[in-house]
Order: sequence, then structure tokens, then C-alpha cells
Amino acid sequence: MQLTKHAHACVSLAREDSRIVIDPGTFTPDAAQAVAAAEAVLITHEHFDHFDEELIAKWLDARPELRVYGPASVVERWSARRGQVTAVAAGDCLTIGGFEVAVFGDLHASIHRDIPRVANVGYLVEGCLYHPGDAYHVPDARVGTLLLPTSGPWTKLGEAADFVREVAPSRLIQIHEVMLSEVGQQSTARFLSPEMLTEVSLAIVPIGESVEV
Repeated sequence: MQLTKHAHACVSLAREDSRIVIDPGTFTPDAAQAVAAAEAVLITHEHFDHFDEELIAKWLDARPELRVYGPASVVERWSARRGQVTAVAAGDCLTIGGFEVAVFGDLHASIHRDIPRVANVGYLVEGCLYHPGDAYHVPDARVGTLLLPTSGPWTKLGEAADFVREVAPSRLIQIHEVMLSEVGQQSTARFLSPEMLTEVSLAIVPIGESVEV
């Protein structure tokens, strides 16, 4: 399948005539185009940088065939659209837009003890590519390509390195990068490399470009 990198946590996955998009949020300038081209939208959690509620509501109105999946805290706001939205939780296995998707995890990583933790799920697509949302939850499954968050109020480089070591993917691609400058991204990639902390190098896919996974 083909992965297209959008800004921040958003990626599109395409294979033949099927396309899904994960986490089109307000930090993703082309989120509208990504949603318009997709058969389904997968949301990991309710934070605005992963979930542009107004945008998705607009497309649910415009495209009755569009399907949205996410934690109950995300999809319950559209209770009148039961045919279009589906709540997911750890342990679920679904076929979404022609892709096999397994769901893992339960909570967002801790930011601070004074900030409540929201529901957060990760998606393993086609048994090979894992999008963790905002958590270092290690799925109980083999992961070929791991999408790794590299910036945010909850992230920590040492914990990210340990997460990569535990998941042990064969490929590592950066996401959730909007809070890092180009220098910061390159510095993070240097730490997350076989020369330093991990056995696999962190790939920085430019926004708008696509790679085969």
C-alpha cells in the first residue's frame, strides 16, 4: 500500500481503489482534501491536532457514504449518524475501506497530572503499519512500519527510543513533527538511529510525498 505523509499526525493509505485517512486535525492544512478523497476516516483521539470536528462534520453531511471510526469520546457526538460512525476500542478487528485494521491501546500518554488523560487508540493496518496516536502503547502484534510521534507536550526522546526498541519495527517513519524545526527533526533522527539509540533509522518523509509500505 502507499502512504502519503500529510502535516503533523495525518497520513493517507491507498491501495488499488481504496483509501483511508488517519488523524486529519487542525494542524494539517490539506486535511479537507485528504478526507474528501477517502472512503473512511480513522481518529485516534479527540485532541484538535488529530481531530478537526468541524471539518469531519462537514464531510459527513456532504458525503453520506463516508465512514468515521474512533473512540466513543469522538464518535458519540454524532449519535444521529449511527450508520456513518463507529466507536472502536482495543481488541476490535475491522475491515475498513478494503483494509484490515486492528485496534490497540486505551489512553493518551500523560502530559501532566493536572491534565486528564483521554481515550486514545492505535491502529495496525494490514498487519504491518501501526499509527499509535499519542501514546507509546506497544501492540501485541508484529509491526513492520511504525509511525513515530516526535514532538508534543507529552513526548520524550528517551521514552520514544524505548518504545521503538520494544516494538522492534523494520521501518520507522516520523509523524507528529509540527512542533520541531528542521534542525530539531534532524537531531531527533540522529538520536533515533543505529548509531545511537535504536536499531532502525527514523525516516523523515516530506509533507505531500508518498512511500510504499
